[in-house]
Amino acid sequence: MNSKNIQTIVFDLGGVLVDWSPNYVYETLIPDAEKRKWFFDNICTSDWNEEQDAGRLIQTATADLVAQHPEYKVEIEAFYGRWEEMLKGQIDGTVEILKELVEAKTHRIYALTNWSAETFPVALRRFEFLQWFEGIVVSGTEKTRKPFADFYQILFDRYDIDPATAVFIDDNAKNIVGSEAVGMRAIHFKNPAQLREELTGLKLL
Repeated sequence: MNSKNIQTIVFDLGGVLVDWSPNYVYETLIPDAEKRKWFFDNICTSDWNEEQDAGRLIQTATADLVAQHPEYKVEIEAFYGRWEEMLKGQIDGTVEILKELVEAKTHRIYALTNWSAETFPVALRRFEFLQWFEGIVVSGTEKTRKPFADFYQILFDRYDIDPATAVFIDDNAKNIVGSEAVGMRAIHFKNPAQLREELTGLKLL
């Protein structure tokens, strides 16, 4: 990866800057780890959640799923009813990296996130660092999401970003593939120390 032409750094939010996990609610709601895994694999699945990230109304999604699985009404309704409890806090090490990049003023800094438009305002209230970005593109608002090419293209068009001069940071391997497919190089986030090492290696920090 040649860092000399990188002008823009794009961050994912959940799992990179924000510590979000349904387990923070469901470890109490469904204490048995095997049963909890089955619930996430078969009821409140990642595919189901991603539909809300892509713009489906939470009320509709919840009602439809309860109708399919009435025996899990309490557990299903908790997913968004207790959603804010799934936001444990910010990932301090990554927020520190973001702060350094913003203060350096050497690169344009944006965020591209799969997030329901209905719950994103909660994050905006909770996390001051979300105000540091030059722009944030939210999937639920745009009615599309990563890893689909049109979602990345919204970012490029709206903020006049050449993907060849940008680098994208995401914790989801599918989104890394999606980014590279549209010509934007990517860093697969594992933890803040690994991200700092890769950014330093690219002379971006």
